[in-house]
Amino acid sequence: MIQLYDIEKSYRGKSGPIRVLRGITADFPKGVSTGILGGNGAGKSTLLRIIAGSERQNYGEVVRQGSVSWPLGFSASFAGSLSGAENLRFVSRIYGMDHQQVTDFVADFAELGKAMKEPVKTYSSGMRQRLAFGLSMAIDFSVYIIDESLAVGDAAFQAKCNAIFNERRQRSDVIMTSHSIEMIREYCSRAAVLHKGELTMFDTVDEAHEHYMRVSA
Repeated sequence: MIQLYDIEKSYRGKSGPIRVLRGITADFPKGVSTGILGGNGAGKSTLLRIIAGSERQNYGEVVRQGSVSWPLGFSASFAGSLSGAENLRFVSRIYGMDHQQVTDFVADFAELGKAMKEPVKTYSSGMRQRLAFGLSMAIDFSVYIIDESLAVGDAAFQAKCNAIFNERRQRSDVIMTSHSIEMIREYCSRAAVLHKGELTMFDTVDEAHEHYMRVSA
């Protein structure tokens, strides 16, 4: 379960603070997968990063029961001067995982070959995404966070990502955003709409989609 209490988030703008999230309170119960709908710039990615713990809110509290992934494919937190393998070792220690097991899994899944021993700052964006996605799958999270895209890489690698993730979500929940309502219907049993910094939760994806179409018209 994940609970949000009065979450506020703003960023500094040239003419003053830009308020992105306005007092969001919401529950994401265990056993329920949730989609979040919203227009471009609505703050969906910011909200997901706060839920995941990869970004701090200005005000409010996030309560997490169980382990929560970072947004799948999100690679900004890798230390660029460390190699892929060294980054995996560091994350493994944080989560109490056997680093050799994690490294072997990611090396096989991400197909990075000798690049695993090279500094991450030398990686292309696609290589970083492969490393991040492989690491996400190497750790059994209670909740997986998806920001717009599930799979990375070419068609063959995307099929590989989809296959392993479909196996993971049999025992884990999902919180996701996507421009594809069909993808949200496939993965989620309910959805919410983020509009003007406020989050409105609905019992079904169709109800949320109808509301989103009205407010975004």
